[in-house]
Amino acid sequence: FKIAEEELSIGAKLGVGSFGVVHRAKWNDTDVAYKTMIADKMNDDTINAFAEEIRMMRALRHPNIVLFLGAVIQRGRMGIVSELMKRGNLEQLLHGNGKWSESLRSNGMLRRQMAADCARGMLYLHSLAHPVVHHDLKPANLLVDANWTLKVSDFGMSELKSYTYGSNCKAPGGTPEWMAPEALRGDDVNELSDVFSFGVILWELITLNFPWADLSSPVQIVAQVAFLHRRLKIPSWVEDPMEQLLHDCWTRETEARPTFASIVERL
Repeated sequence: FKIAEEELSIGAKLGVGSFGVVHRAKWNDTDVAYKTMIADKMNDDTINAFAEEIRMMRALRHPNIVLFLGAVIQRGRMGIVSELMKRGNLEQLLHGNGKWSESLRSNGMLRRQMAADCARGMLYLHSLAHPVVHHDLKPANLLVDANWTLKVSDFGMSELKSYTYGSNCKAPGGTPEWMAPEALRGDDVNELSDVFSFGVILWELITLNFPWADLSSPVQIVAQVAFLHRRLKIPSWVEDPMEQLLHDCWTRETEARPTFASIVERL
């Protein structure tokens, strides 16, 4: 699975993550994505987390999980080579301005299919012998290929994502808009915390709105969602079964939330 960096011809920058940069690249005449670690973020912790992501991704094989192709492990250089997802991430597609965004926003069936793709990918992760909790499920980590198939990406780094509301939290950091209340409070999290995040993504796919746009800061989101138990407003035109699914994903008691097996059936 090891790839020498010389085998890659590196092209345009596609994005920057918490401590990695993603470039488009060519490998064996194939378009790929190449995520490298930012040099000044390299320390024992980040290198171990990156190695853990490589170890985890090597074992994952599912149509709704981004395919790992290999890793670059050289002195002062670590990178992950994966399939290139030509249409980018769901956040850009839902809230951007291009023609792809327009076709997605005008196609409710396609958005429902994407919700099901996400749920199937998560069901696979949660069904493994050692279940993988994503911890940072959000549209920016859901990538879309040329055929509009949605795939889950960017796991393994979750344990390291910096958590900003308290230093000794059990919950690894995520992004407040999509995080479950227990994660925002720093309480224990499990697979059903991912289900809460999925509910926010489903709400976004239905309403085409950005979650908590009316709140001005992450601290307000923490207060409202984690302590005042506020939830996103569901428009009156949303059909009952879908409205009920959203409410179920957002239940305060984690055990009462549906599993992804049940969500896949309900979509």
